[in-house]
Amino acid sequence: MLSTYVYPHFDYLTPAELHGGARRRHPVIVVGAGPVGLATAIDLAQQGMPVLLLDDDASVSVGSRGVCYAKRTLEVLDRLGVGDRCFAKGVSWNVGRTFFREHEVYNFQLLSQPDHKRPGMINLQQYYLEEFLVRRAQELPGIDLRWQNRVVGVQQEGQDGEGGVTLQVETPDGVYALACDWLIVADGARSSIRRMLKLEVEGKVFMDRFLIADVVMKADFPAERWFWFDPPFHPGQSVLLHRQADNVWRIDFQLGWQADPDEEQKPEKVMPRIKAMLGEDREFELEWVSVYTFQCRRMSSFRQQRVLFVGDAAHQVSPFGARGANSGIQDADNLVWKLKLVIDGQAPDSLLDSYGEEREFAADENLLNSTRSSDFISPKSKTSLSFRNAVLTLARKYPFARALVNSGRLSVPAFLCGSSLNTHDGEAFNGQMWPGAAMDDAPIREQGRDGWLLDAVGEHFMLLCSVDDPAAVNASTMAVFSALAAAPVPVEAVLLASGGGAAGAGLRVFEDCRGRYAERYDARPGTVYLLRPDQHIAARWRRLDAAAVAAALTRAIGKH
Repeated sequence: MLSTYVYPHFDYLTPAELHGGARRRHPVIVVGAGPVGLATAIDLAQQGMPVLLLDDDASVSVGSRGVCYAKRTLEVLDRLGVGDRCFAKGVSWNVGRTFFREHEVYNFQLLSQPDHKRPGMINLQQYYLEEFLVRRAQELPGIDLRWQNRVVGVQQEGQDGEGGVTLQVETPDGVYALACDWLIVADGARSSIRRMLKLEVEGKVFMDRFLIADVVMKADFPAERWFWFDPPFHPGQSVLLHRQADNVWRIDFQLGWQADPDEEQKPEKVMPRIKAMLGEDREFELEWVSVYTFQCRRMSSFRQQRVLFVGDAAHQVSPFGARGANSGIQDADNLVWKLKLVIDGQAPDSLLDSYGEEREFAADENLLNSTRSSDFISPKSKTSLSFRNAVLTLARKYPFARALVNSGRLSVPAFLCGSSLNTHDGEAFNGQMWPGAAMDDAPIREQGRDGWLLDAVGEHFMLLCSVDDPAAVNASTMAVFSALAAAPVPVEAVLLASGGGAAGAGLRVFEDCRGRYAERYDARPGTVYLLRPDQHIAARWRRLDAAAVAAALTRAIGKH
């Protein structure tokens, strides 16, 4: 019955530098080939930027680890070329249920709207995601992926790091030196590079422990998230159940702070807990166990001159809410287009400060939600416990109480509405597609082929212009589009039309075939949206104004 997954082994190759090869300076080095480091390297390579990726291991991570991947992350993975593989292998779900003792008290739908390409969540063991990303990285010529290359020294050169970064790297064949203009650190929560640079993470470690058990079994439970408070099979504590690929089920048992982590991972301690939950007759096999504590911490600044921190190296949250890998992959999505513009000389170095501004805001939002979840799941006093149990009791009958139930507010993209890169609205719009928001998807048709809006927008700035008739675009509008396309930072103009039709001068036309774009973006003829390369909205207007678009573009690349 055991899972069929076979952990791959990636070959170590002696670096050219140890063969006497000339030492050259790399534009970007990424350290850490977990999901976030791999996503960063792939994104850079797809945009034509050569990247060196170092990892101190030679395989993927062991165990399920980060298991829940949210809709926004799946949309980023689509752009990186692995979304279909993750979706096909993973378990899709939209429904979560919360129980108090024997009774269901609350349930929710992650994605209540129709006509989205991706579900609210998929569950997929982290080793699958990492393998899919590694295979994708191996397809791209711009990535030099080096296994068993451990960074043992790091130093920023020159005043304010202007001389770049030098690394000392340890391999089975010896130590060698590397130099780069920019270093991206994705080496996880115990980041050795953060420690070498004497940088701290600040925040809170919660006095509680949880056991993860990956169990292989055949069960007819639905593909939903089930969370129990004080269940009869684990009284006084909480339990979370998720279904994953290959009939692997992830179970998280709350243990309490006094539990001994080493003892709790022993089979003789784990097996009785699982049997109490599943019943003595249920056949299962134990695949992997681990014990973790809640942590809600982050670095004070994700940018340290020429060193940029992403993922768990920059911030850590509790697993409940699926905010770890999801937020880390969105860090990479935010960072790479900005770094590319800076390296190409199309934007000032200060644009990278907005990476810290925006993703530190997102981290704080995640930390706040994660802390609130931790406080509800693990009350710190008898009064807090009484309040929580009263909320759970009332939630069975009263909607107002359901809003207070918190078994982990699940990952959603941050609304970067306060970003310095945004141009604020000058006119009224309905809906949530504010400047700073991540784009909503919508079904479209282009040249007679059905598709999705987020698949159709590119890794560059775009202008979406709603029109009645694509063929009726006048000469002055076409001149604005041509000027934008020829700008130092090009902007591609695309027409959004309620019906089909062709446009002049080779303009692309997206047909809003089910009206979802108009609905979700409050778009009517004349409405214009300026999109960033990471699919966040930079600005919007009710009519095209060349000067307004140019000013918004200038602001969006950090030249304000």
